Amino acid sequence: MVYTGSMKLSEVQNIAESQKLALVKQEKGLKRRLLTELPDMQSHALVVSGIRRCGKSTLLRQFVHKLKKPWFYLNFDDVRLASFSHKDFVLLDKAIAESVASLIFFDEIQSAQRWELYVRQKLDEGFQLAITGSNASLLSRELGTKLTGRHISKELFPFSYKEFCNFLGLKPCPESLADYLEKGGFPEYLKTGNTDILAQLQSDILYRDIAVRYGIRDAASLRRLFVYLVSNPAQLFSPSKLTGVAGVKSPTTILEYISYFEAAYLIRLLPSFAWSLKAQSLSPKKIYIADTGLIKTGAVSFSGNYGALLENFVFNSLRIKAGADGPGLDIYYFSGKNGGECDFIVGPHGKPSCIQVCWELTHDNQDREINGLIEAMDFFNTDRGTILTFNTEDIIQTGGKKINVIPAWKYAR
Repeated sequence: MVYTGSMKLSEVQNIAESQKLALVKQEKGLKRRLLTELPDMQSHALVVSGIRRCGKSTLLRQFVHKLKKPWFYLNFDDVRLASFSHKDFVLLDKAIAESVASLIFFDEIQSAQRWELYVRQKLDEGFQLAITGSNASLLSRELGTKLTGRHISKELFPFSYKEFCNFLGLKPCPESLADYLEKGGFPEYLKTGNTDILAQLQSDILYRDIAVRYGIRDAASLRRLFVYLVSNPAQLFSPSKLTGVAGVKSPTTILEYISYFEAAYLIRLLPSFAWSLKAQSLSPKKIYIADTGLIKTGAVSFSGNYGALLENFVFNSLRIKAGADGPGLDIYYFSGKNGGECDFIVGPHGKPSCIQVCWELTHDNQDREINGLIEAMDFFNTDRGTILTFNTEDIIQTGGKKINVIPAWKYAR
């Protein structure tokens, strides 16, 4: 068989060796909560996905160190591999064979053509595989075809509030929560405090991962829409109303952009709860940003709606508690027939938790917040509810129902 690829074996080997050396030299980093949930198994590929720069490489480096097996590493998001095609996998086969590794670690796998076929091949050959990726739609499409039933997926988030406190040596308290809401959880930014890191991260995702990948010529409209969303977290969105914001003509284009943001893990959509899946799909969605640090640094002018900022924080905390995408994520907002609204309904198909979020309870907002929560509690037939605030703690008894008012910094620990 004649090799028709575009690279040389020595090139692939040199790139892999230099990448592995650079990875090993990096700081060990904070042990992530997800580390204990990663399975040691050869029958399935371990797939860790998540937004860029959230620590996926560091997590899997900790994982392979824990396993103490000889490992081969290659990061496909490298300009030196720009010409790598599916035909070059034959060279990668030789490089792996000569490395005598039993564990293969691939970073940013979605950058390689037909990667799912190669991963399936290496699984069939008896190798153990751990891979990362930062595009949900690409990963899910490929994993759902050639790797159905042969992969275990986990999602990694930026540092949780507890990890943030551990990383910076802080105690959970109102002051550290305020610090977290300001800075967010991206490790590299927390090490340096340089906001250019977050600005560059957003640009890389918007232009490299979205505009270039999907052939969007009007990248300015893409950025305008994202800046608007980051400036208005935890809000319902209407595609038709956002056309003017982005400077595009069609609501369909807005929906496409939103789907690209979600695939890149920049945002997450939250549907209104309904027993009917069709009703859920047709309901207006709320948009939450992946990290509060992106809100504070990416917005042109943050509105000062700290209740929305806290709500965004609670949503991300609930996602981390749920464990990741898929069946474990069972979170909705509630919009009642009597006009009441509740920010989060967690686990409505089992034992539902009704959670309201506000910066503080005041004479001006307490009736609205409590009545919306009670309407949700009545709907789900539960006598316990929760209101999360920045730093208020109380118990409210009303109509045989108990509402715990809890500071968010205690709840998210």
